[in-house]
Amino acid sequence: MQDVNYQDLIPIAPGKRGGKPTIRGMRVTVSDVLAWLAAGMSHEEILDDYPELTEQDIRACLAYAADRNSRQPAA
Repeated sequence: MQDVNYQDLIPIAPGKRGGKPTIRGMRVTVSDVLAWLAAGMSHEEILDDYPELTEQDIRACLAYAADRNSRQPAA
């Protein structure tokens, strides 16, 4: 399995989507993708609904979330 370098795919632009991390500068945010996955959508369903996205984009969102979570201080 190939490692995903999300930093190349997920920029944070202050003027776009309120500074939320977006995928390749599009208007689709990481939180959009994570919410779709949490709602039970499959990768295939997301890609069918949003053909501008790729499987690598979805994996980059998951990698971003995992990295962000690992940086949070323990409660």
